[in-house]
Amino acid sequence: MQLTLVRHGEAHPAGVDGNDTIRPLTPRGHEQAEQTAQYIKQKVAQPDLFVVSPLLRAQQTLKHIQQQYPNIPVMLCDHIKPDDDAEVAVEWLSYLDFENVVVVCHMNVVAHIEELLLAQSFHSFSLAEARIYDQAVIAKGLSELKGGFIPQDK
Repeated sequence: MQLTLVRHGEAHPAGVDGNDTIRPLTPRGHEQAEQTAQYIKQKVAQPDLFVVSPLLRAQQTLKHIQQQYPNIPVMLCDHIKPDDDAEVAVEWLSYLDFENVVVVCHMNVVAHIEELLLAQSFHSFSLAEARIYDQAVIAKGLSELKGGFIPQDK
């Protein structure tokens, strides 16, 4: 099974009301997401499923990836928001019965998911960074990092 984890691109700061759920990507964030989408298109075979956080910036990042892979189903996951428990997220992901899944979510949960999958120490994700893993099943310590990409400012 192949799993690709992606952190969303750069987002605007929270507004006056502090509502974190509707922060959109900045123009730079859209450019980062587009670079990541191009990388994923080159490195990832046809995904079976996209999993995305309900927060706007993650959904906007996914839109760039979706342009490379039309007609792939999307599943919203309420367990991959910034402060969610990575153990709950990994357990939720372990029930997916797909061979190739792309997940778009947030720091800190994405780095904690990787920490669990690889049984290694925490490594932050850059904005719009993608990392690709292979594993027989999604479970603690059973994944192998196969590659990754960090967008560059042009």
